[in-house]
Amino acid sequence: MIVEFRKKRSKLQTISFLGLPFVLIGGWFYPLIGYLLLGCMMGAIGIAIYKGRAWCDWMCPRGSFYDLLIKKISRRKEIPQFFKKPIVRIGVVLILLSVLGSQVYIHWGDWNSIGLALVTILTVTTSVGIILGIIYQERIWCHICPMGTFGNYLSEGKYPLSIKDNCNNCRVCSKVCPMQLKPYSYKDTGIVADNDCIKCSTCVASCPKKALGFEIKKAA
Repeated sequence: MIVEFRKKRSKLQTISFLGLPFVLIGGWFYPLIGYLLLGCMMGAIGIAIYKGRAWCDWMCPRGSFYDLLIKKISRRKEIPQFFKKPIVRIGVVLILLSVLGSQVYIHWGDWNSIGLALVTILTVTTSVGIILGIIYQERIWCHICPMGTFGNYLSEGKYPLSIKDNCNNCRVCSKVCPMQLKPYSYKDTGIVADNDCIKCSTCVASCPKKALGFEIKKAA
């Protein structure tokens, strides 16, 4: 089951990944392509309202890129708690929104320049994500990504991952989670209350006890 699951997820991520070089490279030649980023942003926020951070799994081209390529050269170390602190995440959001806002203000009416600003931000942030991904873990940027932060706050109670009583704390779920979450630690409550879950189902497919799922109801 896990082999088939990984093949299916990899196939979906390969399709999504193609959007990154299209914008990242093509945007430098045709700046208006940069506006596709706005669609990606709206998609991430829209999905989060109904299904949590599901967009970040395979629908996000950059997330797919990190999983497919950076994972192969990453040191795969534990992500420092620093990158998970609210003040850090909010700080990154404010910095990037300020940069984008200033560029829109300066170049208002010049749609090519604004599009190029979007491409520049994508290039810089993707580069930072690659460097951090190699040093630590491939999905580290997803903890400080502005859209991921918005998704985190909008995901409260949306399509939560459940855990049944037959969990034996083998911790396989934490080993395979691309976000380095620890589903097993929520056994007592039956619901994985971590809004950074990207609903990828990797832990569900890997659990030897079949104790995890997104539609499982914990017994009373």
